[in-house]
Amino acid sequence: MNYFVTGTDTGVGKTLISCALLRGFAAQGKRVAGMKPVAAGCNAEEQNEDVLQLRAAGNIAVGYGQINPYLFLQAIAPHIAAQRAGVIIQFSRIAQSYQELAVQADVVIVEGAGGLLVPLNAQQDSADLVQELGLPVILVVGMRLGCLNHALLTVEAIAARGLALAGWVANVIDADMTLIAENIAALQQRITVPLLGEVPYMTQPDAHAAAGHLHLERLEP
Repeated sequence: MNYFVTGTDTGVGKTLISCALLRGFAAQGKRVAGMKPVAAGCNAEEQNEDVLQLRAAGNIAVGYGQINPYLFLQAIAPHIAAQRAGVIIQFSRIAQSYQELAVQADVVIVEGAGGLLVPLNAQQDSADLVQELGLPVILVVGMRLGCLNHALLTVEAIAARGLALAGWVANVIDADMTLIAENIAALQQRITVPLLGEVPYMTQPDAHAAAGHLHLERLEP
């Protein structure tokens, strides 16, 4: 089974959890590959750090461009980055790259850009891409003040678009957040799909360590 990872916002740990999922499935003996269809923001080598992490977490040989069809220099909203580069993000190109990965791997983890409704071109957003690829969603909830509203709004948006939510991950991104357990319990009462794991705050995020906090057996086969 392949999955699309979205988050309650940008900066909530989608890449960390995507890589942790890849490592978890790889530990089960599966061939795994990560994909980030649209990335904005480059290092000195004009590569995106999230994409590099996803590539490193996979265990099959894939080209950089195969897992990241659209790369833009500035770390800004993807549709604005595309406009400034004179590019239109085409879902057909993304779908082709995804299909190439899907025939090579047992599990493909596709990481979205930003949150679920981030625009990708003039007419389509990330939720439309999920629908195009036909993937169930794993939601990363960045545990910080305000996360309850962000999480529940995203869950409602997933349902409103007719998408399938497979599970969610509580990723603690605020070291000073209080009453974390109570907040997670509140979400568990309101989100009907499984909580796949609670990842504690990490000063140096580590996908291998994060994978140890995930329960992939809670995903439906």
